[in-house]
Amino acid sequence: MQIRAYRPADRDDVYDVCVRTADAGGDARGQYSTDDFMPDLFAGPYLHLEPELAFVLDDGDRVVGYVLGAADTARWAAEHRARWLPLVADRYPRATGPGPRTPQEDLTELLHHPERNVHPGLEAYPAHLHIDVLPEHQGAGHGRALIRTYLAALRAAGVPAVHLGMVTANTPARAFYDRLGFHELPVRVPGLTFLGARTDLVV
Repeated sequence: MQIRAYRPADRDDVYDVCVRTADAGGDARGQYSTDDFMPDLFAGPYLHLEPELAFVLDDGDRVVGYVLGAADTARWAAEHRARWLPLVADRYPRATGPGPRTPQEDLTELLHHPERNVHPGLEAYPAHLHIDVLPEHQGAGHGRALIRTYLAALRAAGVPAVHLGMVTANTPARAFYDRLGFHELPVRVPGLTFLGARTDLVV
């Protein structure tokens, strides 16, 4: 088992890990119009825009986990709109008309408005991250090692701190970040909890 830099040939495996952990840590396959939907929101833009900040957990056969993100969230949102959204917007049209939206329609709004990832109060935590490891490989220290690798890359790039948004109901994920020393941030979004850490954090 090794952690290494992302390679373009890893894309399908990263997409697979993403969808298989996208339901608050559980398997989201079959829940949306395509199994590429969640990866196109939460993995693809990072692989496309900042591949140098993507690292994978390789079991010798395939990628079974990853960490990825952006060094500057505001800059990333602008790049997402300019360079990623044109590639995927036609696949996921926005909902029209009145009435309640489906979960996919709500998330599609996030795809079309990447600026919604920029929250007041997080200016001191410019970077953000996403991490996922397949359930059968959790609990062995791999997540900690991925975070350590990512923080080192941000630190080398001169980035002082990082944040993440997680589904509040995902209590195992919250326990993981608490063990690493992340702390809660004063950002209020229904259903989400925001955590942050300095990039010199020892994990």
